[in-house]
Amino acid sequence: MKVKLPAYNGKDNLVMAIITPVFAFIFNYYNFPKQYFASISNFLILSITTLIAFGAYFIFCGAIAVQVKKRFPDEKHISTRLSLSITCFLLLTFLFLFLYLNKLEDWFSFLNYHFVETDLAWNYVSLALLNIFITFLMEGIVQYNEWKKSKEETEKLSIAYKKSQLNGLKSQVNPHFLFNSLNSLSSLIQEDEDEAEKFLNEMTKVYRYMLRNDEDPMVTLETELKFIRSYIHILKARYGDSLQVKVDIADDIKANLIAPLTLQVLIENAFSQNIMSKANPLKIDIHSESAEILLFRNTVNPKSITEVIDFESGLDHLVKKYQLLGKNILVDEHNTSCRTITIPLILKEKEAPDEL
Repeated sequence: MKVKLPAYNGKDNLVMAIITPVFAFIFNYYNFPKQYFASISNFLILSITTLIAFGAYFIFCGAIAVQVKKRFPDEKHISTRLSLSITCFLLLTFLFLFLYLNKLEDWFSFLNYHFVETDLAWNYVSLALLNIFITFLMEGIVQYNEWKKSKEETEKLSIAYKKSQLNGLKSQVNPHFLFNSLNSLSSLIQEDEDEAEKFLNEMTKVYRYMLRNDEDPMVTLETELKFIRSYIHILKARYGDSLQVKVDIADDIKANLIAPLTLQVLIENAFSQNIMSKANPLKIDIHSESAEILLFRNTVNPKSITEVIDFESGLDHLVKKYQLLGKNILVDEHNTSCRTITIPLILKEKEAPDEL
């Protein structure tokens, strides 16, 4: 059976393996300056005994530190964590040395050792200072590991963001989409100049939003909705009654944040996977479930697998992007007639762009 020692930061064993033998040597040299090197047997007996005693002491201190960290895990509790740990260590150090130095007098009577109070004072000061140093060292390692982890997650988020941004741009600025948009615009110019002007205005908003998307890792839901209404306007001009979109979002949650192009990716995904016609339109419903939850629901009339396989990557990247933000996009496909996607919103903490 493998014994697992309490770990504070993963470097506990390494630190203790270095510090314990060094301190044990200094302890023995200070308390037994002549006897320690008098013979090999004296050296071995004192070294082994002290290593075992101080090893147990440091393990016990480590267990206390781990429990304190569990009780106060947040970064804002660092001062509380350090203060409480050091207080416990100082009390434990006094108790340990008092008992251990008294026992040394019995165990090593053949070395003519006699316990005196000055021994306790000097040993206590030395061990207390060492323990305080170790405490700050361990906490420093924890903070470094957290910083390193945060940096790695930031880099992953940056990569995922750039991928989702690239996928969004590809889906919009590709020649196919541009050709269809210009085709629709050309038809409208011949049929209705006012509608053509409105279409061009909405098309400009879509492309402007796409081009400034790389500047904003998060936007307000209101900003995303303005964009998505322009985007839907372009799609409706082409698909007409084959596409039906309903958006019902509570006003009081529109200041919350969402990753840009989230709704566009989901609409594009619904388009790519389903057949649509006037007789059997693609119905999309976007509504707020709560202050932190948005639901995206679309009807299901699937195309063949070979037609849609390339479009799943956009949704996959979106899911991974939210995972790096500590949020999960949930896809429910149990209902064969519709698919529901749960989108987490992020409560707004600071100002985000709100102009399209």
